[in-house]
Amino acid sequence: MQDPAYNVLFLCTGNSARSLLAEAILNDLGQGRFHAYSAGSMPKDAPHPLTLDLLSRRGHDLSAIWSKSWDEFARHDAPQMDFVFTVCDNAANEVCPVWPGHPVTAHWGLPDPAAVTGSDSERALAFQQTYGALANRLAAFVALPIASLDRMALRDRLQSIGNRADARSDA
Repeated sequence: MQDPAYNVLFLCTGNSARSLLAEAILNDLGQGRFHAYSAGSMPKDAPHPLTLDLLSRRGHDLSAIWSKSWDEFARHDAPQMDFVFTVCDNAANEVCPVWPGHPVTAHWGLPDPAAVTGSDSERALAFQQTYGALANRLAAFVALPIASLDRMALRDRLQSIGNRADARSDA
């Protein structure tokens, strides 16, 4: 029996890099089993240009990629989330809205590639490494037998995935 489609929200402060990368990766990896979204507590005006460049080069659909506030997902008419992941330490330490439906939450903190300074190639490498780490974690998430795990076991598995030492892996 196939699992139902799950709604997943990725949170970051600016919603310009990490959370948008995760949204695009999961929407592709999940092949309809997951509907991924992203948002930020203090969203930037637009996605970081290197986010858009990397996603485009990797063949992701950019039509749903824009910076948005997490308030959009706390409204009564928003999709009910099954999972909420914070992908930056700042968002993990902020007081988040109350999400309808009590989704399973986990923290998957990663360094902010948008904060990297240096040459163009160094900055592009930071985005590539973040993409790789997220792709690795999301592949593990997609492989979980979600419907057969109780809430505590699922939360433990998600936290374990987030604690992986692949914060700077390539994919």
